[in-house]
Amino acid sequence: MARRRSVPTRYVVQAVVRRGNSFLLVLERKDNKWHLPTGRVEHNESLFDAACRETLEESGIKIRLDGILRITRSLRRRGVARVSVVFLASPLDNKPPKITPDSESLGAAWVTLSEIADLPLRLESTRDLLESVSAGRPVYPLDLIYEWEIR
Repeated sequence: MARRRSVPTRYVVQAVVRRGNSFLLVLERKDNKWHLPTGRVEHNESLFDAACRETLEESGIKIRLDGILRITRSLRRRGVARVSVVFLASPLDNKPPKITPDSESLGAAWVTLSEIADLPLRLESTRDLLESVSAGRPVYPLDLIYEWEIR
């Protein structure tokens, strides 16, 4: 029997942060386009902690994770897989998003769906995702993901 080879996997998290009828978007440095707070999960970091950290770093907003919207897996170049978890989240306070550019982003803003129509988005699918959240897309419980520490 042929031996199966493991697929190296990178984990990425995204946060759809909703406040009333507005969503938090980040203006990315690399292409000057708007996107959800997104980033890689670091070594020994939970998916939950990564989503909160990335959102804070890129937008200046502290969040509470409310649920899971989607989990996707794709095979990337050179046989590396990417697993992406999209969380639904809420801001912990009314602090405004950062507007001063830094190494993480050019800034962030709360935007409504009508305002999103006029923004250059990194991915057009972002608009579809936010519209589906506004329309009541199913949200799955956080305990769908169970993480444990291996000692």
